[in-house]
Amino acid sequence: MSEGVIVAHTDDIPDGEAIRIDAAVTGTVDDIAVFNDGGEFFALDDTCSHEKASLSEGWLDDGVVECPLHAGKFCLRTGEVLSMPATEDVACHRVIIDGEDIRLIPDPTRLAS
Repeated sequence: MSEGVIVAHTDDIPDGEAIRIDAAVTGTVDDIAVFNDGGEFFALDDTCSHEKASLSEGWLDDGVVECPLHAGKFCLRTGEVLSMPATEDVACHRVIIDGEDIRLIPDPTRLAS
């Protein structure tokens, strides 16, 4: 999977929105959320590290996703937790834009066994 897997096209994800990619597609232990923040695309594990809510259903603002359940915030670039009640980072995955295709290269530490 060195060149990644195509998971969407750039026009599939409107600015300020995200989609969830099933773990069966990516081969990862968690579903992955792919975000469009001002035309830049980012990918994080979809599950909030606090209460298991879907980050793809959260709100985006200036490089940050806010969990829809308890408002924990995570950096889209790194997965770093930025606010309580979350205290653990979420995994960040590599995104490559190839023309109109969004290619995802999962973090190798997050691949399913």
